Amino acid sequence: MSGSVPSTATTSTKGERALKHAFLAAFTVAVLYPVAWVVKMALSPSQGFDASAIPIPTNPSLDNFRHVLFELPFGRWLLNSAIVSIAATALGVFLACTSAYALSRFRFPGRTAAMLSFLVTQMFPGVLMMIPLYIIMDYLHLLDQLLGLILVYSATAIPFCVWMLKGYFDTIPKELEEAALMDGASPALVFWKIMLPLSLPAVAVTALFSFMTAWNEYILAAQFMGEAHYTLPVGLKMMVGEFSSEWGHFAAGAILVSIPVVLLFFALQKNLVGGLTAGGVKG
Repeated sequence: MSGSVPSTATTSTKGERALKHAFLAAFTVAVLYPVAWVVKMALSPSQGFDASAIPIPTNPSLDNFRHVLFELPFGRWLLNSAIVSIAATALGVFLACTSAYALSRFRFPGRTAAMLSFLVTQMFPGVLMMIPLYIIMDYLHLLDQLLGLILVYSATAIPFCVWMLKGYFDTIPKELEEAALMDGASPALVFWKIMLPLSLPAVAVTALFSFMTAWNEYILAAQFMGEAHYTLPVGLKMMVGEFSSEWGHFAAGAILVSIPVVLLFFALQKNLVGGLTAGGVKG
């Protein structure tokens, strides 16, 4: 009797493991299927919408990629998106780092109200701010200017970035700063030489999310920018019209647009888990 217990337990463990693997395999297929279907449309020579459930192209071709890269102003769209996304990320993360550090370490009147105001702004959709932003940018003569889009993206990213970075700054022991101050370091030197290097995982994750938001944003860019300053999402939308749609070209462009973000994920993957979880618990 005693010898049958381990066998039953082993069989149960194998069954649970097989069930978990089957679930994970099905979940992986469900996640990757839309991607494979987009790749199929990008490699298909036709521009029609293929409703076939099999994500394998019949006559694969790179004509759609050639058209997007060499027959459309894709390079200009890419340059505009790169300038706006990188500049907005750098400016927004820099301002968020200084704000988050001040809110984490200093006690001053209005500190709680400032944190709540950052939180409240995240409750409203970005479309709600489109008309006020349009009026402000028109008054400042920043419409159809990349600088205007950079300022808008930076301002809208700051609340999220501040909350992310403040939670991480709270986990860094204050004794490190006190020791540096005892050695004669100024508060600015403590921030640049101690706090900022220690918070690089959170800064990397925050910068990644900020970059992705600016890289993929469509509504504000479509309303504020003219044709000469189109970003990639706005340029891709031109392939899908009211009466005709170039689905093959659109799929090829979508794949090309996603490549920089995927590369960033691989470059920052070591910091993703640590940066996302370390700021969630104080102490």
